[in-house]
Amino acid sequence: MPTIVMTGGSSGFGAVAAERLVRSGDVRLVVGARGDAPYGEALPLDLARLDAVRGFAFAVDELLGDAPIDALVLNAGGIRRDVDGRTEDGYETTFAVNHLAHYLLLRRLAPRLADGAAVVLTTSGTHDPATGAGLRTPRHADAELLADPARDPGTEDRPRKAAEHAYTASKLCVVLTVRALSERADIRSRRMAAVAFCPGQVFGTGLARNLPAPMRAAWSVMAGPVLGPPLRALNATHNTRDAAGRALADLALRRTRPPDGRTYAALRRGRVTWPEPSERARDLATARALWSDSAQMVGVMD
Repeated sequence: MPTIVMTGGSSGFGAVAAERLVRSGDVRLVVGARGDAPYGEALPLDLARLDAVRGFAFAVDELLGDAPIDALVLNAGGIRRDVDGRTEDGYETTFAVNHLAHYLLLRRLAPRLADGAAVVLTTSGTHDPATGAGLRTPRHADAELLADPARDPGTEDRPRKAAEHAYTASKLCVVLTVRALSERADIRSRRMAAVAFCPGQVFGTGLARNLPAPMRAAWSVMAGPVLGPPLRALNATHNTRDAAGRALADLALRRTRPPDGRTYAALRRGRVTWPEPSERARDLATARALWSDSAQMVGVMD
């Protein structure tokens, strides 16, 4: 029985993916969540606490015994209204949740991955200025500065713009992490497929739960039957929850496989495409530096 471990599977398009995974056949799905999960076996996970991430990984070990992991899907994430929040580990919250916690989980569970396993991390096209998403695009992927924006001389004075940068930069970190992972000898020798998945703009999910009420309301309205279809017709990056969930599940099941040399998948008009990510995301030196710096932050051997 294939085993899949997933975060971000309790709501939004992640729940759609989780349902599809469970109903695809003989699959065991383990979902890390702060509460219950509608599909799969739920284990407690708080991505804002690195000790909780370590505890989740230990619980996965206990639950699975000797069974390997056939797919690791790291889908959870969020955007905030400012960069003032800090986790109990002292890191800016968006960076810690969207990147650092998943990096730790990846490093902790990587030894359990089966030969030919799929590793899928959810990113965002907003990491690339060419996408034209309207959010403040990343200036860098410096882990030390992202972990503490007060030390970054380029941090925006406007809280909302600073928060946008924290989000898009964290998603750049995801693409870079997959790039660094894909060049590792053990990943290559064991024929694993690592993919950074951009679902496009998917309204009506829990991504905006920490934003002000008016923005949350607009987020919901744009997912509705009145505005949703014309927005998707006008913009190729807009997708439904169902389309994003199906694409994520198919990547996890390896029904959709990356072409040789590609690690970035972008859902456009409901179809998985394989474009180049941003120029910064393709920089191998930046990817290696982020990998090493993140390892020091979470206390793992590089």
